[in-house]
Amino acid sequence: MKIEQLFSVAGKTAVVTGGSRGIGEMIARALVENGATVIISSRKASDCDALAAELGPACLPIAADLSQMAEVERFAAAVNERMPKLDILFNNAGASWGAGIDDFPELGWDKVMDLNVKSVFFLTQKLLPNLGAAASPDHMARVINIGSIDGQHVSDLETYSYAASKAGVLHLTRMMAKFLGPRHIAVNAIAPGFFPSKMTAAIAEEFREAFRAATPMQRWGNADDMAGVALFLASRASEFMTGSVVTVDGGYATTV
Repeated sequence: MKIEQLFSVAGKTAVVTGGSRGIGEMIARALVENGATVIISSRKASDCDALAAELGPACLPIAADLSQMAEVERFAAAVNERMPKLDILFNNAGASWGAGIDDFPELGWDKVMDLNVKSVFFLTQKLLPNLGAAASPDHMARVINIGSIDGQHVSDLETYSYAASKAGVLHLTRMMAKFLGPRHIAVNAIAPGFFPSKMTAAIAEEFREAFRAATPMQRWGNADDMAGVALFLASRASEFMTGSVVTVDGGYATTV
């Protein structure tokens, strides 16, 4: 099989939550530029609309706050209207919260867990009929969850709910993979290291520089790095993979 077929996403349908900026935008852009039709979500309609206008008619914006169950259900219904057959679901929407252990608030726990873990499970649940309609023994539908290296190692930052949520996402990926594999739905995860985004911009400069210095490749991740692994997991090239976590961090997690 030629590489053009092996890594192709042309003609596929996809959903990328949190797809208007950061890692989600990198993934959505890679999919659209390689021939997929993509629904993106964001809490802010203006952010979704702006990226959709840039990427063209193959990018469909639907604003939704997926930390709320009612919004998960509304978003899933809107996806169903547009994509009754769904090849690829990227569960990317996420949030973080930093505070010392003595002052960490319940809001900072619930907000992060609801979006980072609860919405991943329930949005996947709601879209199983759509994924199943696209799946077959010769064509695995894909669920790709965005975790973090903070779910694999102990961070220097006091982001307790974020680290716990991302560890949960990675194990949830393995659980989903076991029980959805027989339904011809492959479930894998990406564990990114430091990629420039609105979330990482909130990290103090000295910490960001320390992350870069501690990374064996001596740089942060970029759009091409994320596009490569996203296209691999969304294409036939990864057809026999499920329950896997692909770490994309320039080697950072191996040094700390």
